[in-house]
Amino acid sequence: MQQIINFIIRNKNFLLFLLLFGVSVLFTIQSHSYHKSKFINSANFLTGGVYNSVNNISGYFNLKSQNQLLVEENTRLRSLLNNAKIEIDSIFIDSLTFNKSYRFYNANIIKNSYSLSDNFLTINKGKNDSIEQDFGVVSSKGIIGIIDKTSNNYATVLSVLNTTSRISAQLKKTNHFGTLTWDGNLPELTQLIDIPKVANPTVGDTIITSGRSSIFPKGIDIGVIESFKLDDAENYYEIEVKLFNDMTNIEHVYIIENIDAPEINNLLNEN
Repeated sequence: MQQIINFIIRNKNFLLFLLLFGVSVLFTIQSHSYHKSKFINSANFLTGGVYNSVNNISGYFNLKSQNQLLVEENTRLRSLLNNAKIEIDSIFIDSLTFNKSYRFYNANIIKNSYSLSDNFLTINKGKNDSIEQDFGVVSSKGIIGIIDKTSNNYATVLSVLNTTSRISAQLKKTNHFGTLTWDGNLPELTQLIDIPKVANPTVGDTIITSGRSSIFPKGIDIGVIESFKLDDAENYYEIEVKLFNDMTNIEHVYIIENIDAPEINNLLNEN
């Protein structure tokens, strides 16, 4: 304490100058509108810079996981492009790689439920963005669900974590297909039913969309086999599928429009 008092005594003239200078600046700002506006603008610039820096820092940490997803997706896209170059030089051309029947849109999820038995998501795109019912919704890691209802600017998505959800899916290595459902329990596990006994699944096998509907193209990732068992009649497998997506942590999605869907559906309705 004594050192502080000694410091003030030694520098009393300089400290008095600073005090008087500060008071004079304050009176000048208050009495002159020009100086006052300049001071406010400078203050806003400084505080705005601070807020922007803080936001950038927090945004960096929040976007780290999203950036990782983008890196993974870009890796897969680069792989597809490289495969396409190889196939152009060969006799065989993969029709899936060059399929022009699907149009993609991007959207953000603004609401997500995953703890109910019948879960839905809400996205920030709707009819004004050409989004319609029964469009598929996926992320960079796999399927999310199917567009259920739309308004002008928003749409609800029937989540794969919905007990009424039914999606055609298959084993990637054998092409045996069944129906992907959800039992309403764990958000990381869905169930693939009606897989025939001859399929011989193994733990770790990849499950993808089968392409046997007008919603999802074939080959979109879903998850991997966690476990499996035969049903009571021992004719079909009931498979637990661990989703690639973390359905509790999703922000960006892609919406898939099958351009040929109206023609396909009209043909099916005629039968």
